[in-house]
Amino acid sequence: MAESNVPVVGEPLAEERGCAPTPAESRTFGYGVSRRTLLTAGTTSLVAVVVGGPMLPAAFAATYPSWEDVQAAKANQATKAAEVQRIQGLIQSLTGQVASTRAAAEQAADAFYTAQQEYFDASIRADALQAQADEQAANATDAANEAGRVAAQLYRDGGDKTTLELFFAGSADTADDLLSRLGVMDKLLERNQVVYAAALTARDAAQSLTDQAVVAREERDRLKQTAEQKMIESQRAAEAAQAALDAQTLHLDELRAQLAALEDTTAKTIADYQAGVEAARIAEERRRAAQRAEAERLAASGGGGGVVASGWARPTSGRRTSGFGPRSSQCGNGYCSTSYHYGVDLSGGCNSGIYAAAAGTVVYAGYNGGYGNYIKIDHGGGIGTGYAHIRNGGFHVRYGQRVNAGDLIGSEGNTGNAFGCNLHFEAYVNNAPVNPVHFLAARGVSI
Repeated sequence: MAESNVPVVGEPLAEERGCAPTPAESRTFGYGVSRRTLLTAGTTSLVAVVVGGPMLPAAFAATYPSWEDVQAAKANQATKAAEVQRIQGLIQSLTGQVASTRAAAEQAADAFYTAQQEYFDASIRADALQAQADEQAANATDAANEAGRVAAQLYRDGGDKTTLELFFAGSADTADDLLSRLGVMDKLLERNQVVYAAALTARDAAQSLTDQAVVAREERDRLKQTAEQKMIESQRAAEAAQAALDAQTLHLDELRAQLAALEDTTAKTIADYQAGVEAARIAEERRRAAQRAEAERLAASGGGGGVVASGWARPTSGRRTSGFGPRSSQCGNGYCSTSYHYGVDLSGGCNSGIYAAAAGTVVYAGYNGGYGNYIKIDHGGGIGTGYAHIRNGGFHVRYGQRVNAGDLIGSEGNTGNAFGCNLHFEAYVNNAPVNPVHFLAARGVSI
């Protein structure tokens, strides 16, 4: 999975092997269906309109020719030429809209990924600085208490009037005793100065770290807002790209067949071209039916480790292959990972089911830079989960959809920065990443 460079404070966590990127994946925007809609919705249905809604390509509003129009145009040379030009324009518009919206979606997704990783970096950095500040503050308190104890001892050993009286009384024994006491007092005074200086140093260090932690939190909060905005922009761009692809899927083959029919000078009839389009449509429906059957099979297999009493579930049945936190760089497939892993990798194998860890709302479903195809679910109360490296065509939910714990939401793939098929799973508290192992364990789920 994708990672970021972060200044690491303290000892690194022990990790197993992790994930890193493959060569550029084909970035096809699509989704399947949820567990509750497996029998009623198709994988190429138009996606829900997001907040603000995508700008629909101009070709979407076009009036497409019927086969009757094509039959009539074929009988008249002037009409035929005009209809050929019209169809060529529609084909070019559909193809251009798919290319342009896909490019815009990839650019927006990369921007979201970058902003998200910068926020994650800042969150870890702010937490680390605060932990250091808290530790140094405790050290400063201990140093101040030690200085107080030394001062009290100094007062007790050096503030005895009786020793002065004995000294002036001329008694050698008592004078020696007093000199000894004064020597102890000098040593205590020297020690007190050292302890006092140490207390001041600890206090200043604690204040400096606290000030740095404040700045780090402010930067973290700024980057959080940026990441949230980039997520919205990326989702809108992904929806526009999907809408363009759906329009192309719906019309392009028929337009091409109509164009071929108009340009054909053989005895092949309009009905033959129309029959070819219908045969292709039936084949596509069979392919979708097979996908739905596979989705039903995955859904019936249950949500990973099953839903427990807390209402949470294991997101996949796969074993854990990489943990959370700092780790050494790893290389593979022409890519080297960096030093921080914000989730855990669970590998059930290519096309294995991915399940919602808890009930919530899908707030992102689409491509996301180094995460490849990615889903984010908001569970409410500042809690969220993320699912990365979903295979192309492996979405079974869409943006804005409500899901239950254990619902099928996707299938494992190798998109983005991954070492083979796996699920990179993340847990968020107030949008900041936390260790998913501990997070789920607190909810009765073992990964």
